[in-house]
Amino acid sequence: MRIKDIDTTTWMWDLCRQTTSPGGLVDKGTKGKRRRWVPIIPQVRPLVLHRIALAGPDPDPMTRLFTGPRGGRITTAILRDATHWGEVVAAPGYEFLVRHGLRHTGLTWMADAGVPVHVLRKVAGHGSLSRRSGICIPNCGW
Repeated sequence: MRIKDIDTTTWMWDLCRQTTSPGGLVDKGTKGKRRRWVPIIPQVRPLVLHRIALAGPDPDPMTRLFTGPRGGRITTAILRDATHWGEVVAAPGYEFLVRHGLRHTGLTWMADAGVPVHVLRKVAGHGSLSRRSGICIPNCGW
């Protein structure tokens, strides 16, 4: 997430890149090469404003809002270590859970809260709604 990706007028995040590590840390287009706009909920907005302010009075638009412990990119290994994921899921006996499952859980909760399917599709970055899309619509039979 870079400063230029955030529209603080509409509170939308232009999700247009991902950082991958095979062959070294590099930024590339999103999975499926689909750019999407993701709403930033009111509860997160003060944190985003704070991170923008930390970048200084005239920040470079390519400045990352969130960085790893040494100022670099946040990798999946950094997230794993920072969240203590292994210990968190092992304590109650849920070692089979993976962090990516939280994406599916979030989308399902949004569906349960009444977010329209076409909005869920856009937030998830999917071109179509299918069993493979990772969106579970309540009472849909899958």
